[in-house]
Amino acid sequence: MVARKLNFYVFRIAFFVGMLIFLFSCNAVKRVKDGEHLLTENTILIDGEENNEARVDNIPLQKPNSGIGFFPLNLHVYNLARPNRDSIFEAWLDKGNRRERLVKRLSQKQLDKLKSSMLGFNSWLKRVGEPPTILSEDRTEKTKSRLRSYFFKRGFLYNDVEFEIARDSNKRAQVTYKVTKNEPSYLDTLSTTIRTPVIDSIYQAHKSKSFVKEGQQYEEDDFTKERSRINTLMRNNGVYFFGQDYVRFEIDTFKTKNTFNAELFIDNRVIRYEDSVDIKPFKIYKIKEVNIYTDASNENRIEGATIKDSTTYNDFNLYSYDKLKYRPKALTDAVFLHKGDIYRDIDRTRTSRYLNQLQMFRYPGVEFVPNETDSTLVANIYLSPRKKYDLGFSFDVSQSNIQTVGFAFSSGLKIRNIFRGAETLDFSILGSIGASKDANDDDDAFFDINEFGGSVGLTIPRIFFPMNTDNIIPKSMSPRTRINLAATSQQNIGLDRQTLSSIFAYNWLPSERTTNNLELFNIQYVKNLNINNYFGVYSNSFNRLNDIARNIGYIGPNENLFNPPADYAPADTFIADVLNGNTSLTPADESFVDVNTINQRQDRLTEDNLIVSSSFDYILDTRTDLADNNFTRFKTHFELAGNILSGVSSLSGLDKNADGRYEILDVPFSQFLKTELDYVKYFGQTGRKRVLAFRGYFGVAIPFGNSSNIPFVESFFGGGPNDNRAWTAYNLGPGRSTNTNEFNEANLKLHFSLEQRFNLFGSFDGALFVDAGNIWNAFGNVEDDPESTFTNLKSLRDIAVGSGFGIRYDFTFFVLRGDIGFKTYDPSLSMENRWFTNYNFSNATYNIGINYPF
Repeated sequence: MVARKLNFYVFRIAFFVGMLIFLFSCNAVKRVKDGEHLLTENTILIDGEENNEARVDNIPLQKPNSGIGFFPLNLHVYNLARPNRDSIFEAWLDKGNRRERLVKRLSQKQLDKLKSSMLGFNSWLKRVGEPPTILSEDRTEKTKSRLRSYFFKRGFLYNDVEFEIARDSNKRAQVTYKVTKNEPSYLDTLSTTIRTPVIDSIYQAHKSKSFVKEGQQYEEDDFTKERSRINTLMRNNGVYFFGQDYVRFEIDTFKTKNTFNAELFIDNRVIRYEDSVDIKPFKIYKIKEVNIYTDASNENRIEGATIKDSTTYNDFNLYSYDKLKYRPKALTDAVFLHKGDIYRDIDRTRTSRYLNQLQMFRYPGVEFVPNETDSTLVANIYLSPRKKYDLGFSFDVSQSNIQTVGFAFSSGLKIRNIFRGAETLDFSILGSIGASKDANDDDDAFFDINEFGGSVGLTIPRIFFPMNTDNIIPKSMSPRTRINLAATSQQNIGLDRQTLSSIFAYNWLPSERTTNNLELFNIQYVKNLNINNYFGVYSNSFNRLNDIARNIGYIGPNENLFNPPADYAPADTFIADVLNGNTSLTPADESFVDVNTINQRQDRLTEDNLIVSSSFDYILDTRTDLADNNFTRFKTHFELAGNILSGVSSLSGLDKNADGRYEILDVPFSQFLKTELDYVKYFGQTGRKRVLAFRGYFGVAIPFGNSSNIPFVESFFGGGPNDNRAWTAYNLGPGRSTNTNEFNEANLKLHFSLEQRFNLFGSFDGALFVDAGNIWNAFGNVEDDPESTFTNLKSLRDIAVGSGFGIRYDFTFFVLRGDIGFKTYDPSLSMENRWFTNYNFSNATYNIGINYPF
């Protein structure tokens, strides 16, 4: 049955694609002149096998027109344009006396606008499309040379490259390049000629780290990296005037076909004067003085203002054109240059980076004044302070499943250098008002939803701790301490809640690619103010209870079925009667299980939460810039909550409540362990904006000790524009369950996404994607429902699969994204109907998002 359905959909897709190819294939060469050929394919064979490396595929100077797969969409867009549209329009105007009549009727200016509008769309088609790639034998020959050069640089110094061109009668051509690498060549002897003795001694001391070693296969990139290594080595060992241009290699390839010799040359320093050149050995330079100008704005430096305040602290000289506004230690901690040390480039880089991260100054500069006589440097650090106070404001209009329309605003005040130690204090307030979907009562205000809150945060540019932590987290890692306190209050949003949270965290950067964040304390207190409105918010649960009550003929306290009552108290009475055995339902009945599940969910979502946790986050990101499409990003999150409160409660002998839980301030605190692993990998491919992107995610939250379940704010959900796009947010799972809760959540999650991205034309990009994953209940008190619980590996059969396509528009600074997801494998259906049952546009999910989903 499943195979028959799958074959049916494959046939439909193949038929559709076949029709497109038939309709457009004859149109592809409409702009190809007689005697020319459209290049449709490049094939590169390396030792008889087809190449699979993207960088080799990028070598040919001519590439087939881009598009979707083998369909050159961009070429067909270009072909829609008229090649001589402007001359056709001019000929139309010159017919008879049409131009004169139009000028009299419209004016020359309006006629020019008419021409511009008529030609505009034609020009747009040419601009976003691609002209046909016409085969050029000259460029094919140049590509042959480029291939030879590429494999030469990889160590195959005696490679051979040939090509064949296959032309057909339909003005199409294919090119096949045949590469024979032959035997590689290896370095036999590496000799050195280093003119300056001090340079030679530094090189010899670090020779073991060289990228060029005897016995290695020739690789041109190794010589490039070695030149860079030597330059960095010298400049980090005091050779201030050293540059990479002083390093060169000479290669001797005439020894044998399989071996070569190399010689490293490092010349003396060249000093250029106006009318002469002097050549001298390099010298080691030391830092003589470090001067910090704390308010060196352009006005002060250009106008030659006089210094009014100065001090010396730990061999640093601090100067100010006004009163010194910073504690000296706050600035000197950001400087890695020290009096008496030899010059090191890395110290200069770290100083600039650290000063930038303080967010106190605009473009901090580090300059050096050399003294040739005593081989010293005076380091001058110029700081131009930002404004002490910054005020920001934002406004937003939104819509959700709770409110028809909502208006939100926020405002923030930033105060820099609040305690003269380069600290930043942030105040922010937020507010919103909205109209709920039920706001149709004339007696009620239209804006019946509101939320207000505020926060205060302090950022300290160091580890704030009673003990010195420099040996564990040195200042080169740019450590930060973040303290934050926030409070919000919501009315008529769900159960109405008040939240109070506080964070004390450390952040530092062990390397350029890694980030660590330690939240020593994260305290969250959530108080639900209107728990009697639970079934008003979760109306699907109420409707299910109502259906069960009707089915068993339940008579409530008022001798009426609740359908629905003015308040939802009868629903609680009905739940109690079912669970206490006061109805005809028994634990073996499916309806009894449903009532019990609804009751557990109600208890969990209406209870107040007190969460005191500690967490650690590690982030590895190898992406170098926004244009890098070959990178890895790995995030881990470990969180432990409730252990401190549990220990204090046990040691102090506190009594447990009726549920066997400790309480703090009359609230049972949560105790759990939470782990999240998030892996993203991008594979760059041949072609404009062609990227294959993969994401894998695993998350689990395990309650223990004082908790038997996970708070709603710490649980996982599935679906949405950044998750499984065939389901809306909170609509997927748990497991294979068929419940219709407004918010489906659980404490175990798996998710995988694979997305092929490509350019359509111009700034429009496309994507084909497959999303797979689900959420399950596990390790808690909700394991009574086997359909939503992860029991063993067989539960992986309940992973939902969605697939679809998307169109994106690249605004350069952000991407507007629209994705359509189809339910490909729906675990909520019976096993024989899970594949492609609702695979159509009427059951598709339409997503709009900003930027890529991962």
